[in-house]
Amino acid sequence: MCPANVEDGQQRGYIIPIGGAENKDDNPSILKKFTEISGGSEARIVIIPTASRLDDTGENYEKIFINLGVEMVSHIPIVSREDCNNPEFAKRCEDATGIFITGGNQLRLSTILGGTVVAQTIRKVNARGVHIAGTSAGASIMSQHMITGGESGQSPTEGGATLAPGLGLSNVLIIDQHFSQRNRLGRLLSAVALNPFLMGVGIDEDTSIFIAPDDTFEVVGSGGVTIIDGSDLKYSSAHGTTSNNSIGLLGLKLDMLNDGCRFDLNKREAYPPIDVEQDICKL
Repeated sequence: MCPANVEDGQQRGYIIPIGGAENKDDNPSILKKFTEISGGSEARIVIIPTASRLDDTGENYEKIFINLGVEMVSHIPIVSREDCNNPEFAKRCEDATGIFITGGNQLRLSTILGGTVVAQTIRKVNARGVHIAGTSAGASIMSQHMITGGESGQSPTEGGATLAPGLGLSNVLIIDQHFSQRNRLGRLLSAVALNPFLMGVGIDEDTSIFIAPDDTFEVVGSGGVTIIDGSDLKYSSAHGTTSNNSIGLLGLKLDMLNDGCRFDLNKREAYPPIDVEQDICKL
């Protein structure tokens, strides 16, 4: 599933994967920035809590965004594929300036949302400027290829990552979340080994990337972001490795980004925070 085409005169909205466990209280920098770019007090935010099995997830996020000054915020109670084909729910997504997908279970999201009217609407409205944020499972589903499970650890292995189709808001990334906290380097490497064209993005908790319409992004949050680029891979043993054995990967590029660091997805190049870059240029 690929991103929807951007029509002449329009601009794609931001895509904002969050690594989960974002700060919601004393320093909600990620949610605050999402609110600001969605229109601030005039934002119209729709929450999709489908990944969660907790009944109050949608209402809890409503309260958070209200505390951030948003007057028009509501959640859509999608619990089945039938719900996803409800034209009223699709219309609410069309009228939003920002859509927020909560955490929970990736497979619950993909099996309920995948291929439905709501999923198609989310891609369509992003292509005309609506910003889409998602935390934890809601982050993973943003890419065309979504990690649904795998082994913890540092090394890539055959079978170390299981994949399913995502929403397709990006077709160059594959995203993992709770990254450092749950020791997921090995499964992200395993996923990149399956398709070296993809850039693996591992996002720590309380950390996000704000992907702008020009395909550059900035890191926002207290943790780190790990970028694995396999486009210049010189050797991979993925095709001949037996079950659960380690995979050899030579020629990977690795970048570790923190708050304020930037990345150009087209150039596949990382940059320091703007103020640091300006200081370097003065030397």
